[in-house]
Amino acid sequence: MGEEEKELTGGNASGDVVQVGGTVRKRWIENTLVVQSFLAVLRSHGVDVPQPLGRDESGRQAVEYVEGSIALGQMPLGTDDLRRVGRMIRRIHDVSESVPLPDIEGWSMLLPVDNANLMCHNDLAPWNLVIGDRWVFIDWDAAGPSTRLWELAYAAQAFAMLINGEPVETAASRLRAFVDGYGADALLREALPAAMVQRTAAMFELLRHSHETGLQPWSDMYVNGHGDFWRDAAEYVLQSQTAWQQALSRSH
Repeated sequence: MGEEEKELTGGNASGDVVQVGGTVRKRWIENTLVVQSFLAVLRSHGVDVPQPLGRDESGRQAVEYVEGSIALGQMPLGTDDLRRVGRMIRRIHDVSESVPLPDIEGWSMLLPVDNANLMCHNDLAPWNLVIGDRWVFIDWDAAGPSTRLWELAYAAQAFAMLINGEPVETAASRLRAFVDGYGADALLREALPAAMVQRTAAMFELLRHSHETGLQPWSDMYVNGHGDFWRDAAEYVLQSQTAWQQALSRSH
């Protein structure tokens, strides 16, 4: 008799996801083989990511289940933890330099960026970070060609909680800790505030356009609170660009 399947909740775009023993099973999609190869390379270089386990007997993808709590429930993270997350992402990016890009022309990206040159997770956010004995980013299904800046802009906004209602000075301090942990150079620091504006606005536009065209699951997400959240976040990030610039200045 097979092991019991336990439904896992919390994902917005992953479809049916279940836990079977020490594994996670979900639908095998067009890019799964490339993603599993990507995970294997990261692991071979010492990056702690879920172990890819190929297909199961039902044709689903299988990956290691990582025990722990989702970081989203522990926000805001403290300074040391933000630096740790920044270091984790820097390590992922550095190792990813050794991963050949798939055919960019044939790769479907929700939020594509010009001049993609790096395999990225594309959703490095608190809802995809497991914190426990290990700290591990999960849910790599959206991995694909992007850039350090575009991915860092998204992760920085999310982990630093640059969102409506947060005191700007406090959010800027969190941003500085996260980017310091990443070890961003002067060029990346200078480019990041504008990139965060563009990336946050792009997320809102994805949801808004999906609602207009009926593209699921983002159409439903737009009317279930995500649309309002990302519209407000985009406005917040835009209005406080000067604070982000000051926080990331090397002379600060």
